[in-house]
Amino acid sequence: MSCLIDIFVPHLFDISAMQHAKIFSGTGSQQLAEQICKQFGAKMGKVNIQRFSDGEICPVFLESVRGDYVFIVQSTYAPSDNIMELLLMIDAAKRASAYKVIAVLPYYGYARQDRKDKPRVAIGSKLIANMLVAAGADRVITMDLHAPQIQGYFDIPVDHLDSHAVFIPYIEKLKLENLTFAAPDVGSANRIRQIASYFNAEMVICDKHRKRANEIASMVVIGDVVGKDVIIIDDICDTGGTLAKSAGLLKEKGARSVRALITHPVLSGKAYENIENSVLEELVVCDTIPVKQLGSKIKVLSVADLFAVAIRNAFENKSITSLFVYSQLKGN
Repeated sequence: MSCLIDIFVPHLFDISAMQHAKIFSGTGSQQLAEQICKQFGAKMGKVNIQRFSDGEICPVFLESVRGDYVFIVQSTYAPSDNIMELLLMIDAAKRASAYKVIAVLPYYGYARQDRKDKPRVAIGSKLIANMLVAAGADRVITMDLHAPQIQGYFDIPVDHLDSHAVFIPYIEKLKLENLTFAAPDVGSANRIRQIASYFNAEMVICDKHRKRANEIASMVVIGDVVGKDVIIIDDICDTGGTLAKSAGLLKEKGARSVRALITHPVLSGKAYENIENSVLEELVVCDTIPVKQLGSKIKVLSVADLFAVAIRNAFENKSITSLFVYSQLKGN
């Protein structure tokens, strides 16, 4: 009996030897997840997303996840199937005895509904947070939330990555002499101030007033852009109407060139047409959402490296502070 104990007990209590990091993907983020796995140095986990004839979703993990760190990569852009698919995958992993389930949302959908800004409206981003926690997520890794305070909607850890870690090297390669950064609205001023400080550049604000979602009533530029190479920084490009109008106004005010760096390419409606017909030199986006078509002005930067490092550090219980813009700006 003592011999049996000597043989088996070390393995029973060597938890680190039992745990592995496994990365799975929903159907909405397959391409990005494959790149993340490549950078992470692991194969994509096997999962089958079954669908009944009425559209009902039934995910099935095709390999054991018992005792493992399970990372599920899924951006929750439209349609809502992406959200439901993620929730069901989290639930399936928990019921399969995964040690930890980490939801990796490169794009956190419904983040624009972050407050009750008019009577009788939902706070969609809070509802999504509640559902992720209820499904069994132990942690969330995401990027460029529309409002950083959305992290406070969760009672679990949230790692909020910043696209500036990807955008800054790209801007440096442009070597623009009269660089000026533009915030598309007053709410984005703090985000722009950080990156402008890094480049020791000036910043301006495009102050807009909306009649309703995706429709601007008026816009003014606060600041001087005459002879400047202007870069608009924002988290989301939806229809591209606001971006096109901002670029046009900046050119009217004397800007030498205008380009935009946007994290999440939602690009709905007439977005591609609006971008192609605008005065923008280029629209640079991240691959947090798959880009349906690449026009002459659209370029894509990958965030796979950033998420691969975040996933590895989360698995190894290491700090991910170096992935935040604050550390980038301080050179840490």
